[in-house]
Amino acid sequence: MFSLSHSFSARLSALFLVLILGLGVSLTVLTIQSMVMFNEETEQKLNRTLAHQMAMEFAPFVQDSVDHESIEERIAYLTGINRRIEIYLLGGDGMIKASFIHEGQELKRDRIDTAPLEDFVAGKEVPIAGDDPLSPDRRKPFSASRISMMGMDGCWLYVILGGQEVESTAGMLRNSYIFKTTLRGLLLILLVAAIVGFVLFYWMTGRLRSLSHTIQEFRRGKTAARSRVSGQDEIGVLGQNFNEMADTIVANMEDLRNTDRLRRELIANVSHDLRSPLSTIQGYLETALMKQDELSRDQLREYLDIGLKNTSSLNGLVSQLFELSKLDAKQVEPEMEHFNLAELLQDLVMQFGERARQAGVELELEHPGELDAVYADIGLVERVLGNLIDNAIKYTPEGGKVFVKPANTVEGVRIEVRDTGSGIPEEDLPHIFERFYRVEKSRGRGRGGAGLGLSICKKIVELHGSALSVESRPSEGTAFGFTLPRATMASA
Repeated sequence: MFSLSHSFSARLSALFLVLILGLGVSLTVLTIQSMVMFNEETEQKLNRTLAHQMAMEFAPFVQDSVDHESIEERIAYLTGINRRIEIYLLGGDGMIKASFIHEGQELKRDRIDTAPLEDFVAGKEVPIAGDDPLSPDRRKPFSASRISMMGMDGCWLYVILGGQEVESTAGMLRNSYIFKTTLRGLLLILLVAAIVGFVLFYWMTGRLRSLSHTIQEFRRGKTAARSRVSGQDEIGVLGQNFNEMADTIVANMEDLRNTDRLRRELIANVSHDLRSPLSTIQGYLETALMKQDELSRDQLREYLDIGLKNTSSLNGLVSQLFELSKLDAKQVEPEMEHFNLAELLQDLVMQFGERARQAGVELELEHPGELDAVYADIGLVERVLGNLIDNAIKYTPEGGKVFVKPANTVEGVRIEVRDTGSGIPEEDLPHIFERFYRVEKSRGRGRGGAGLGLSICKKIVELHGSALSVESRPSEGTAFGFTLPRATMASA
């Protein structure tokens, strides 16, 4: 089981929560900034003419000198007891000539930048922030107007809106019910989003957990475990890919088991098939050596003939094993060429004709008319046909028939070797192409070979892009067939 801290859904939920929290904080900051700017803009718009009106009121008291006492009285009269403004008289260069601030406050600047004042008087869009004389770096909304002072034109009446005696706008917002309500709503949204997000992500990642559980079961050896994940999204495709991969692994494991079984059977069969002729050769040679003075010339020749026959059988078995190993290792490259298949079939029928007559079997080549040329390795094709004809003669009883029937088809030229022999039992048909397999009921070891011929034929036919097929009915006969590409098809 996964711990909560290592759960993918928990991590996804935490990431979602962090994202929501970040967006919430950003939204809160933007909201506060927007409210501050809105407040400053509103205050500045409402008090745009404040400085101009005050300039008209203060004009009589700044002609020859600044009458602080009279100005203070006029300010008290104009603003009332709870004054939220700070008033400064500036020279044309922004130098502070006089200030009317609250008790205990101290100037931090002696000069004000007049560029914002020029923009304000010119009627540019507010809010416009100006230097706060009570702070070295802070800027505040203001109202400004030209005023003549002590005989100098171009001076300024500079009014800071929202003085030091009240909290900043952000502070007012913190105490505002709007801000508090917004903050509570944000916290509620975050809480609900966290709960809903965790539930949704846990539900959405349920298929991933199911797939992970299936993979663990498969890793523990339960090869039948398969994912039930459905759908066409990424998780569904992942589940399908795992199922296909598991099927491939199981198939490969089955192939390995079959290969291992075949290897053991191969060793057992090769050992048996090599031991029999070797034992026979050894026995007759030992007998000939021990009884060489007692054996007649004819008996000695008979022993040598038997040894030679078993040596030839042993050599044929070794050659077949070598040929089959090269085919398995794909070391045989067919030398493809165009040739007349009808001529090859006639030569093979003539070649095996004498053997067929000796066995009392009729060997017949059926002529379908004009036969198309084929594109194949003539030597390998002759090897396959020779083996099939030889088997058909060997396992057809006296008086039976063997037919070699070629025919032009849409896929190419098909060759079929059919006999009227005893046939192959249905339960043995799926295994006849396995190496060393023999149908013991009808094809005993006395007449049969090593059981490698059909395996070699199958490999050679597959090299030509075809398949060796078989049809058989007990007591009616057997037919082997395969198709070769037509020469014109190969050219195309």
